[in-house]
Amino acid sequence: MARFDVYANPDTSDRATIPFMLDVQNDFLGILETRVVVPLYASGRFDARVRNLNPELEVAGKTLVMDTASIGAVPIGDLRRPVASLANRQLDIQDALDTLFGPY
Repeated sequence: MARFDVYANPDTSDRATIPFMLDVQNDFLGILETRVVVPLYASGRFDARVRNLNPELEVAGKTLVMDTASIGAVPIGDLRRPVASLANRQLDIQDALDTLFGPY
């Protein structure tokens, strides 16, 4: 598991609106039994856009919106194989996390 890897949403009942989860946890904390993830919503189903908080990201040819404020932890066992990596969007992802947690 690596930071910025994308996984299919383990909750199959939510996959229509939240198809993927983005791992944002530091790789150094691999000793934990959970990973911190942010849901990636289908862009047409997500309205709450705050500048820098909800960047649009592309996974598997789909435009998705990072719902940073819905950050949470899931058990490692619930995340299967990564379907993509968004390491190339690290600055946008980190900016969204800083917008949520930073001293604005």
